[in-house]
Amino acid sequence: MYTLAFDTTAGGCNIALLQENRVIDCFKEQMEFGQAEVLVPQISEMLRAQKLEFKQLDLLGVCVGPGSFTGVRSSVAAARAFALASPQMAVTGVTAFEAYAHSLDMSELSSLNAVIIETKRDDFYVQLFNGRLEKLTDAAALTYEDILPQLKGRAVTLIGDGVERFLDKPSGLVLHSIRMDKSASITDIAACAIEKYKSHKLNYPKPMYLRAPDVCVKS
Repeated sequence: MYTLAFDTTAGGCNIALLQENRVIDCFKEQMEFGQAEVLVPQISEMLRAQKLEFKQLDLLGVCVGPGSFTGVRSSVAAARAFALASPQMAVTGVTAFEAYAHSLDMSELSSLNAVIIETKRDDFYVQLFNGRLEKLTDAAALTYEDILPQLKGRAVTLIGDGVERFLDKPSGLVLHSIRMDKSASITDIAACAIEKYKSHKLNYPKPMYLRAPDVCVKS
């Protein structure tokens, strides 16, 4: 089984090619712009290097956000185009929340696990999971004051690139584990896609936008 996973939502272009559960090729490059121009040629190069054709891929997993509007749109549009071109291939979306949560090992898991993602504004993107990584809340953009009461009263694990800023203020939380990963790993995105495939819970890629876009009106 061959799986292709990619992510352009978090300030970079990240691609992984797996055979079964083993990564056989990987590409990672930080960039604020131009992910769409890099993505397709790099996928073609990876397949060529492994002597594979696109029709040999069994599964495509794509990160659907949250992230930059351009990055999310680039990922989802590419995944949908690939799905149309290769109808035999299974395709699924994976959120950054799912990938972050999936990366927690048994020693890090708590009965309450909060994925906190940076928005570069006053609020945070957040979603809560239980110890079996089942979703306890919908993903949302919330302020510190909105999030904190949901975490009080039991040991909690925090993970995500928003954790450092979230903990700038004294929280009074009982912290089981803290992870400040700068982005969701492409290998965890791939692993989530494979898990969805095996459990027959594929999600057709839809962009995860948790806020309205910033727009400027010229006078």
